[in-house]
Amino acid sequence: MTGEKANIVIGLNTVIVAVTEDYPRVLTIRDGNNSLFRGQELRALPFGLLDSAKDRTLELGVRRWVKEQTGLELGYVEQLYTFGDKSRNPGEIRNSRFISIAYLALIRESVPLGDGDSQWVGYYSFLPWEDRREYGRRVIEEEIVPELVDWAGKAVGKDIQRERLDRIAIAFGLGEASWDVEKTLERYELIYEAGMAEEFFSDLDPEGKVTPEKDKVMGQRMAMDYRRMLATALGRMRGKIRYRPVVFELLPPEFTLYQLQRIVEALSGVRLHKQNFRRLVDRGGLVERTGCLDENTGGRPAEFFRFRRSVLRERRDTGVGLPGGA
Repeated sequence: MTGEKANIVIGLNTVIVAVTEDYPRVLTIRDGNNSLFRGQELRALPFGLLDSAKDRTLELGVRRWVKEQTGLELGYVEQLYTFGDKSRNPGEIRNSRFISIAYLALIRESVPLGDGDSQWVGYYSFLPWEDRREYGRRVIEEEIVPELVDWAGKAVGKDIQRERLDRIAIAFGLGEASWDVEKTLERYELIYEAGMAEEFFSDLDPEGKVTPEKDKVMGQRMAMDYRRMLATALGRMRGKIRYRPVVFELLPPEFTLYQLQRIVEALSGVRLHKQNFRRLVDRGGLVERTGCLDENTGGRPAEFFRFRRSVLRERRDTGVGLPGGA
């Protein structure tokens, strides 16, 4: 048996995250500025093709592309996942298999200066159901769950209906299941499969003849499968909060415990009990006092802390953790 040999194209994407004013934000570019996405106006993630001659490693390629497109120098970077669904090929490389190796980067927000029309956008504008501090809880109960249950009921066969209902309950914490902050990708996939994401229809019909009902669409659309990348990255960040000190990448060198809690709440999308959170931080030995006070609190001065880096040598589990949320 013979077949045409596929042409493989390797791309590099980066989910660059900052937390500003209690909300996670992701750095995006306008995909119309990228030759792969001419004629479109959707937001995309910083992206570039791997240059096998110029880029000694994949990570160096990521850092080079981000610098060129956004003007930002990345600090913390880790490989996230490889995306290679057959339906994801953009424009001029549609006849090739397009593989994207995605990376996650955490930085403190600064003004991008590159040539890619860079813009910081609220993370939860793309995945609004993930912020249960305010809007997300209501939109799940009043809009998403009823639509998903209706979608499950339309499946052919009782077994498939039951399977869908089980997936919905587990992903969205219904019935005996509890809300799991890390099940971000599972929730997005359900919303996608139920036709509540515009990307479902563009994947189904690239010509745009099949369109969704606008009142059922959830969240701001992105180019290609970039919202799937965002959901994957959010789940990774939330998981790492439990066992790695990644949140400190998003804070200044000196910070208050209130600032630390707000960062964790922003990433996890849930409110945390103040005293429980502080006991968890204190028990973990993650921070140390600086002896300085923040006088600009509008009330009682707050003490400044810094990350105690020696904890990295003392034990493997160095996360802030996620105590019970409100």
